[in-house]
Amino acid sequence: MENCWEFKNCGREAGGRKADEKGVCPASTYEGADGFLGGRNGGRACAFITGSLCCETLPGTVRDKEKNCEACSFFNELKYFHGRDFSIAALTKKIKHQQEVT
Repeated sequence: MENCWEFKNCGREAGGRKADEKGVCPASTYEGADGFLGGRNGGRACAFITGSLCCETLPGTVRDKEKNCEACSFFNELKYFHGRDFSIAALTKKIKHQQEVT
């Protein structure tokens, strides 16, 4: 499975075709989530990253982001394939473990 920017073909990853024009999405640069569910940076944790630029818009509230993510085919594929491992709790545990190791 791809990272969110590849799946959505948004071009907003660092160095992407729309990054200069529309800005770089923080999901593509968030190193704390690197390796989460096999993704690069926040590529498979976009639902849990504040300010990720879903559907060309920046969600105004957490509730707005939840609505956007629940309607997203990438979010639903991750949820289907990874089950309980696709959660904010699993991401937090991964980040905490990574901080303890370094």
